[in-house]
Amino acid sequence: MRSSRQAVILEIIGNMEIETQEELCAELNRRNYSVTQATVSRDIKELRLFKVAGTEKKYKYAFIDDASNKISPKMHNLFRECVLSIRSAMNQIVIKTLRGNGSNAGMIVDKLNLPEVLGSIAGDDTLLIVATDEEKAKIVVEKLNEFLK
Repeated sequence: MRSSRQAVILEIIGNMEIETQEELCAELNRRNYSVTQATVSRDIKELRLFKVAGTEKKYKYAFIDDASNKISPKMHNLFRECVLSIRSAMNQIVIKTLRGNGSNAGMIVDKLNLPEVLGSIAGDDTLLIVATDEEKAKIVVEKLNEFLK
């Protein structure tokens, strides 16, 4: 039941702009899946859904297939669309993003598995990356700017 429900969730968010868990519950109920908000919340966590800017609504749920270690074109476009600037200071890199996209940028940077990166912390519209040293930070900035192209 869970895997079929989660497949339907992916279909729903692939075809509709769903902004809230309540909207997703309602759509699942319309499709004869009797669910609670708590169930949908667990599904969202298991599916690793995240929110991106919508066209009809302020935000919508989105999904990136994490089965492969490659960066999908969808993920690449998300990074390009949400990043406003990339700057470094000493061994730190600050990425400014559109509001609500700091964690999305962080997820993509994490997926790049850059060996120069020690770790990152994401906020609402900012991603802070810590590199191993100042020279490695410059390399990370170059790689990220190249990835933006």
